[in-house]
Amino acid sequence: MAYDGASRARARINFLGIEFNGFDLDQAVDAVAARASIDGVFSYVVTPNVDHVVGLSSEPARRPLYEAAWLTLNDSNILQRLGARVGLTLPVATGADLAERLFDDVIDRREPISIIGGDKAMIDALKHRYALTDVRWHRAPMGLKQKPEAIVKAAAFAAAQPSRFTFICVGAPQQELIAYAIAQRGDATGVGLCVGAALEFLSGQTQRAPLWMRKAGLEWFYRLASEPGRLWQRYLVTGPKVFSLFAAWRASMASANSR
Repeated sequence: MAYDGASRARARINFLGIEFNGFDLDQAVDAVAARASIDGVFSYVVTPNVDHVVGLSSEPARRPLYEAAWLTLNDSNILQRLGARVGLTLPVATGADLAERLFDDVIDRREPISIIGGDKAMIDALKHRYALTDVRWHRAPMGLKQKPEAIVKAAAFAAAQPSRFTFICVGAPQQELIAYAIAQRGDATGVGLCVGAALEFLSGQTQRAPLWMRKAGLEWFYRLASEPGRLWQRYLVTGPKVFSLFAAWRASMASANSR
């Protein structure tokens, strides 16, 4: 698929206050690969899921981070199904699947790859799996959201690397804050990918849900069962708020259309 600005504009889908690109995984891979090949100014990809949507509702100040993104992909089967209830086709292209396809089909093992986040064990395992020879890694500290100086440092690291691909894997909204900071510098190139735990999955550090569970929209349940102590609040308390947000959004759309 050829990618240009016009195709991106046609693909825009406004849902729950986010402007998604209506790209499936194949289209997303093609678009990112094409963008990375032109050695242009830095641009970045965000992959909102239910947690991101709920976070945006409670912290509207995050919105510019998503609005400035070059590509916004739907990372949630739940969002896809909610969209279908109002007649929207919202393909799923998860950050984890996008990263896997890029490493499998696009990235040359000898080219420089930049990674922000993770630990040495993850980096070593990823290098071993894909026989990567030039990985530039920045260890990001915990609590990035409250450490603007660390965000500036991460952005400076990315700008200093000649990488086509910069994987930013520190969770939301920290990874989007870093991507935004890189873009604001104006001197960075390549494509930034805000893909959360994607490299943990690819390195084998964290086990991903079986394919049948992903297709059934049950990846969240697998992750909850795997790490209940860390993820119970995200999936059992925070996540369900998306349904009330959807109801309010649907009512507001109906009201606007009736005027």
